[in-house]
Amino acid sequence: MAKKVLIVDDEPSLIVALQFLMEQSGYETLVAFSGEEAMDAIAKQRPDLILLDIMLPMADGFEVCQRVRENLDWKDIRIVLVTAIGSETNAARGLALGADAHITKPFANADLIAKVKELLECPA
Repeated sequence: MAKKVLIVDDEPSLIVALQFLMEQSGYETLVAFSGEEAMDAIAKQRPDLILLDIMLPMADGFEVCQRVRENLDWKDIRIVLVTAIGSETNAARGLALGADAHITKPFANADLIAKVKELLECPA
């Protein structure tokens, strides 16, 4: 059974590109355009990994990350912050909140796929 990847971003063109990339790599994809949509998708479909933008409407990526980590039923969900905010402070904040990785936009597709594969193949 294919692993599920939830792509959370408010930029439709990036969602389409990430969805294509993940599906070409053999993953099932889910999408959300806001933090609240992400929380609903997580509750209903429990992805294996979340590609999570930080700058989102309604609830930002930091809040989504924190809420996922507070729910013990979701402790094994891997989280990759994928963001244009490349500062070390934001990366450190995301990791402190429980993100498994931080990737700055723009990124190389091969680097993103390698990180997703690495996280989904090793136990949480």
